[in-house]
Amino acid sequence: MVAAVAAAWLLLWAAACAQREQDFYDFKVVNIRGKLVSLEKYRGSVSLVVNVASECGFTDQHYRALQQLQRDLGPHHFNVLAFPCNQFGQQEPDSNGEIESFVRHTYSVSFPMFSKIAVTGTGAHPAFKYLTETSGKEPTWNFWKYLVAPDGKVVGAWDPTVSVEEIRPQIMELVRKLILQKREDL
Repeated sequence: MVAAVAAAWLLLWAAACAQREQDFYDFKVVNIRGKLVSLEKYRGSVSLVVNVASECGFTDQHYRALQQLQRDLGPHHFNVLAFPCNQFGQQEPDSNGEIESFVRHTYSVSFPMFSKIAVTGTGAHPAFKYLTETSGKEPTWNFWKYLVAPDGKVVGAWDPTVSVEEIRPQIMELVRKLILQKREDL
């Protein structure tokens, strides 16, 4: 009897250890139109996660560069995932509908946009808490960028003073590796 109980505990312990560690793609978010979306749908591709704002000094430069990156690399192997945030200088004061209209008409944004969220503090969205904890870098302004690998692990984080063009080589290298891996798997 003791052996059976010990074996059962051993099996339970092994099962608990076998569970994989949480990653970015394990979270659920609400898109800009109010629909709940699992980030799991982006697993297997490279993601650049950005907290965006419509009225920031970085808005024009970043939105143009992010859209160009999406055009050049996405959507099969890469996506910009944009999260509006009003925490820094109240530079994203509009509603989700107004934000979507602005970015679509002004920048022809084709990458996924999500509902306005908090990215820092006690009310921060769990996905951004994960990004902050795993990268060791917390957003201090609009247009922080987190590079997430196809497996959901954060591989880089940059503040808004680092341009999208400066990190493009790292993104391109991850996408290149992903494409080569997919070819090998065929």
